[in-house]
Order: sequence, then C-alpha cells, then structure tokens
Amino acid sequence: MPDHRYDPNDIEPRWQRVWADERTWEVANPVAGQSQAGEEPKSYVLEMLPYPSGEPHIGHLKVYSVGDAVAHFHRRTGRRVLHPMGYDAFGLPAENHAIKTGQHPRASTDAAIAEFQRQFRNWGISIDWSREFATCDPAYYRWTQWIFNELYRNGLAYRKEAAVKWCPNDQTVLANEQVIDGRCERCGFEVEAKQLEQWMFRITDYADRLLDDLDTIEWPEHVKTMQRNWIGRSEGAEVVFRCEELGIDYPVFTTRPDTLFGATFFVMAPEHPDVERLTAGTGNEDAVRDYVNHALNESNELRGAADKTKTGVFLGRHVVNPVNGEAIPMYVADYVLMEYGTGAIMAVPGHDERDHAFARAFGLPIRRVIEGENPDGDADGLPYAGDGALVNSAREFDGLPNREALEAIVAWLDREGKGHASVNYRLRDWLLSRQRYWGCPIPVVHCGACGIVPVPDDQLPVVLPDVSDYAPKGRSPLAAAEDWVNTTCPTCGGPALRETDTMDTFVDSSWYFLRYCDARNDQAAWDPAILHAWMPVDQYIGGVEHAILHLMYARFFCKALSDLGHIDVQEPFARLFTQGMITKDGAKMSKSRGNVVSPREIVERYGADTARAYILFIGPPDQDADWSDEGLEGVQRFLSRLWRLSAEAAERGAPGPLAGDPAGPDLDLVRKAHWAIEKVTGDLTGRFAFNTAIAAVMELTNEISRLRDDAGAAARRFALETANSLLFPFAPHVAADGYHLLTGERVWEEPWPVADQAYLARDTYELVCQVNGKVRDRVEVAADASGDALEAAALAAPNVVAHVDGHEVVKVVVVPGKLVNVVVR
Repeated sequence: MPDHRYDPNDIEPRWQRVWADERTWEVANPVAGQSQAGEEPKSYVLEMLPYPSGEPHIGHLKVYSVGDAVAHFHRRTGRRVLHPMGYDAFGLPAENHAIKTGQHPRASTDAAIAEFQRQFRNWGISIDWSREFATCDPAYYRWTQWIFNELYRNGLAYRKEAAVKWCPNDQTVLANEQVIDGRCERCGFEVEAKQLEQWMFRITDYADRLLDDLDTIEWPEHVKTMQRNWIGRSEGAEVVFRCEELGIDYPVFTTRPDTLFGATFFVMAPEHPDVERLTAGTGNEDAVRDYVNHALNESNELRGAADKTKTGVFLGRHVVNPVNGEAIPMYVADYVLMEYGTGAIMAVPGHDERDHAFARAFGLPIRRVIEGENPDGDADGLPYAGDGALVNSAREFDGLPNREALEAIVAWLDREGKGHASVNYRLRDWLLSRQRYWGCPIPVVHCGACGIVPVPDDQLPVVLPDVSDYAPKGRSPLAAAEDWVNTTCPTCGGPALRETDTMDTFVDSSWYFLRYCDARNDQAAWDPAILHAWMPVDQYIGGVEHAILHLMYARFFCKALSDLGHIDVQEPFARLFTQGMITKDGAKMSKSRGNVVSPREIVERYGADTARAYILFIGPPDQDADWSDEGLEGVQRFLSRLWRLSAEAAERGAPGPLAGDPAGPDLDLVRKAHWAIEKVTGDLTGRFAFNTAIAAVMELTNEISRLRDDAGAAARRFALETANSLLFPFAPHVAADGYHLLTGERVWEEPWPVADQAYLARDTYELVCQVNGKVRDRVEVAADASGDALEAAALAAPNVVAHVDGHEVVKVVVVPGKLVNVVVR
C-alpha cells in the first residue's frame, strides 16, 4: 500500500519548477495595430510594492496571499491578468545601515531583494517576473527624473524656503521619524528649526479634483474619509493684516469673518518663515528661537490639542486689524500649525476655545461680538460658539444675524481691497527634497548665468555616484562627490553645480504601477497604447497606513501626467482593498516583545500552502487577526486530508462517468460540491471573504470523508476535483497536485467551475430550532413549508418539547429557510 502522506517539501518545489520553467504567469502586452476584438477582458491586480529590508515579514505574506487569490480567480474566470511586483528600494534604512557599517546601500538592498525573490518564489506567488524592477535601478529612475522634468517644465515643481528639523551636531536635516522626544535619534542632540531651500510639487493645484474624484473610485469609505480630511476643504475669507512697523502684509484664512471685530491678537505658527525676521531687533530673538525649536519637536496632535496649556512668545510687533484699524500684538504659539491656512491666525478669544485659553494665559482682551443667550459671556467663562446677532462691531453690521453679517463683511473687505472670499485647503504642497544619499538624484543644475536648468532628457539618467561617507555634514552626502557635482550648464556651457538633494522615496512609488505595464521599454517610460490597454489598476491591495500620502501622491501624478498628455487615466486604482494586521498574543509583532512570526520559518516547517491558506482563513482579511499555531496546524491537517483523499482516489483509477441522475449519498455529495462552488464563487466575486470560502472547501472535504464508504467512486472523484479546483487560489501547490492526480490536467488552465442550479434547489432543508435563542434541535422540513408549518415542526421537535415543558410560550419567531426561535418564560 503506497504511503499517502502529504509532503509539501516534495509537492511545492515540483510545481514551482513547472511555473518557473514554463513562465506560466507571464502575460504579453497587446501588439500595436492588431485588433483587440474577442480578447479576454483585462485585470490588473497589484499589491503595494514592498520596501526590501532584511527579509519579508508576515504582512508581506498576507498582502500577497490576498492578491494572489484574486489573480488566480480572475485568470480562471476568463480575464487576462497582469500581476507584477518590484521593490521600493531607495530610502533611509539602507542608508543608515551604510552609515553604521560602511557597506554601500546598494549592497544591503541587493541582498534584501535576493532574499525577497527567494521567499516569494518559495511561496508560489503567481508573479509576472518578466516585469520585475527596483526603483534604485538607473533604468527605472531615468524615467522618475523625466517625470520630474515634465512637472518642472510645466510649473508643477518649484523651489522655495521651508522649515526643516535640523541636527546641529550631525549638521543634517532630519525626517520626522528621526526625531525622538525632540532629539536626534543618532546623536541625542536637541533638534532645531531651520529654513532651507527645498523642492516642492504643486499638488495643491489639484486639491479640488483630488477631492471630487474620490466619488469615481471604489475605495473603502474610511480611506476616502481620511483623504477628504487630509485635503481639508473649507470656505471662508482671506483677510489681510498689515504690520506697519515692517511694511509687510500678512494674509490669514478664516471661516469666521463675522468675528473679525473680536480679533484682539495675532498668532503665527513656529514654522512660519517670517518669525525670525519679525523678531530681529526686538530683543526677543533668543526667547523666540528657543520657543520655536522646542515647539517643532512636538507632534501636531499634541500642539493642536484643545486641553493643552497654551504657551507662546510675544514677537515684539503688531498688525492692524483691517476692519477697525486697531493695532493688535503678534505672538508665536505652538497651537497654530503651518498646515492650516497661511500659518497665521487672527485670534478671537470671545468665540474660539483655544484663543480664549491663550488670552487668559497672557492677559489679553476678550471681546464678545456675537450675542448669544448671555450677551456678557457664558457663566462658566467659556467662549460663545453659537449663532446670534452681531454686537460690538461696526454700526452697519451690528444687529445683523451673524451668518448674514459674514457675507456682508466679506463684501466690505473685497470693496476695500482688504480681503476676499476664499477656499482653503489643509493640503500643502509636497516637499520632496531630502538631504540624503540613497535616493533618486534631482535632475537639475545650478548655473550662475542661467539659474536652475533641467538636465536634458537625452542626458538622463543622472546616475547616483558612489561616495565613501554617507553621513550628512551640513549638506547632502552627494555634495562631497565634487567631480560629480561640478558640471557644465546644458544651456550656456558654463560651469554649473548639480543639485545635491535627492527625491523623497514617495516620488518613486507614485508611478511604478505605470512602468509595470511596459517595464522593458528603453525608449520611453511607457508606450501610451500599452498603458491604455492595462490602466487603471483594477484591484490595488495594501495597508491602510498608506491611505493618505502614497495614495494621494499617486493620484496627483496620474492627474498631472494626464493633463500633460502622457496618459489617459485620471485615477490610478479603480478599486482598493486594505488588509488588516496580523498580531501575536494580542499585540503587534515586534522583536522586543519576542512575538514575531517569521514567514520563512513557518514555510520551512509547514509549507507555503499551509501558511497562505491559514493567513486567509484566520478571519476577514480587512480586519486584524491574532496568530495561532494551533490554528495553523488545523489548516495543515485539512490540506493533508484533502490531498490524501485525492491520492487514494487517484490510485483506484478512473471510475465510470457520474450518473446523470444521482441519488442517495451520491446526490448528497454532488449537491454539496455544487453548494461549495456557489459559496466560494460568491465569496470571491466583489468581496474578499476568503475565510468563509476556505471554510466551504473544508466543509465539502468533511462531507467527502463522511460519505467515502457510502457514495460511489464517480461522485467522490467529482467532489474531490471540485474541492481541489476551489482551493487553488488559496493553496495552489497542493490543489494543483491533487487535481493533477485525479484528472491529469493543470487546474490553472481549467475554467472556474460553475454551479448547476438544479442541484442547489432542494425539496427539504434543515430547520434550526431554538429556545430563547439557544439551538436545541434541528428538523428536516419541506422547502415550501409555510410559517405555520415551520412553527408546528419546531414545537414538535423532541428537544424543543423538553425545554419548553413547564414554561409559558411567550412568542414564536419564524425565519423561513433558516430557523424558529421559541421564546418562553
């Protein structure tokens, strides 16, 4: 008797070799000029590209298990599937590793990519490897630089001063994540604020379209809400306050111009570029500088909290309130954020909670200009936030309802040239400069005669040079590569200096999905016809932590490139799925907690199919789930049982054909198989209910085991073929092996099974009988039984009778087709 033992170490490499040798998952691009009539519909399935650091983690296994299930289902339901991957390979981790070890960032990145490749192949993910690339490859970032040039030439990339976090010891700009409790994570020095020239993308030009077009895409509503809140559209007025001492106008945005007469002081954000200029010569320079440095090391959430003690420093200057000519003092305070409006506010303590707290702390006037229930103020001393008539304002506005006065005041400002109606966005232009080494070089030169000059397209890529020291010292590490920095101006031929800032890695990941469509094109970033054939991405899959920046930036790139005539889609991702996190012992996995689950170790011990099927079975994939070794072992037992049943059936040889009109156990098994087809198909169509789909295959397998001695060989084989076919998207190796043992065919080349509705219609069904909500019995009833008949059947069920005896029946709830609940007391 052969040893029918499930051995993933034999099965999985065998099928992986077939798929690799035959390049099974590669898909050809359409050929220009050929008719597309009769072609299969396309499906572009894409997971957010991973950052290759170390080796893949459990989150990678989950997101690619989800994506692969979708890709397999789409292939077998008649679609041409593009399912590529690559690596988001520039970034800080590799550079910091280089600073510590001296190893070139490319070396550690290449080693990580090799490990990702090895493990992803061992997982059996159906990737089109012919389109693979890393964003640090010059062949890729050549086109990143071309896109930058296109945006620059069309006014969507520009340079301006911006506030940055600066380490005075390391002499470098720090990213937010490199600042820990206000200090540099590397050296521990206190971080300071500094104004530096930075490169920006003009994403704010697209604020309305980014907002409005959310209605055109199928994304989770909570992700759309996050983007809407980040864009933060609000209507109001821009009002100009003038600092007469310096002759400078300061515009502010307010949604409450009806309270302008209540403005008694003026506050600027610590990041505001004019704070240093305003304090010059006032004697407050040191106090303001210390305050600004401290404020910039606190999170925006903490700074903006309503209950935070209000702090600030007088700037030694005043501005004039345009509606009443009153000179009001200027302060810098951390509760004002540069991200909102102009980074400066008119403070109205009589009608704003945080302004009120600041005024109380600094002894500033509090003036009520809207009359509420208590014209003299609330009894508890809080500001009044409601509607009412204007008071303590100009004669022409006093007595007007404040909403009516709002429009009248804005009209007056407009007539007087002191303000106008305005729409404001929380969204800020995208700061893309990084004073770091391991990133895409910005393709411009600085010429004394010509100014900023883009490197011509035919001279791209500007290749990142090798350097010996990756640690910044007051400038980007690239500045040390003097032979590289010193160049000639493409316009005048004179001496020029290359830009030494590199690009934010979000730039690389804002267009990679376009490159996959035509990844080997060395003449252009893409062929528009090929892009038209594949874009947009039909199903995008990734973590909700990217709901704002990555997804927003990718949408901006698509809209800008479309406006420039390079692509014909406005939105990159038609549908989005965000997967939940895998935890262990109820907590997020981390090395410090000792609760990290290694995909490599799990796959080596249990096999890729067990790992993949378990991670999809553990719960709804959009929700967090806690890892259980016992659950993992349960899934392996299921796979082993199905494979063993398949191997035993195959050994017995092909039975005769399934009877056209099966009866008894054969009919039960055939019905169960068609039920499973209907269930799994429904769970994969339009929703990602992988856990219940796998549960349905388990249920079918259990039924096969139960009826193995009663049902005929043909019915058992049909059910086993069906189980393997349905399992393939979740556990491709064992399903391919089982299906091939039974049929000699390749399951991925077979169409997805279709349920025969005749087998789904039943004369009877099992009615669940409850007493006070607890299941007490089950009875077989006619499919067309009336409500009265169902009630009678439930009340006659033996175990229901036993639990009702001695109690009063209060009511009977009948749910036809499902259950009857008898309520007693």
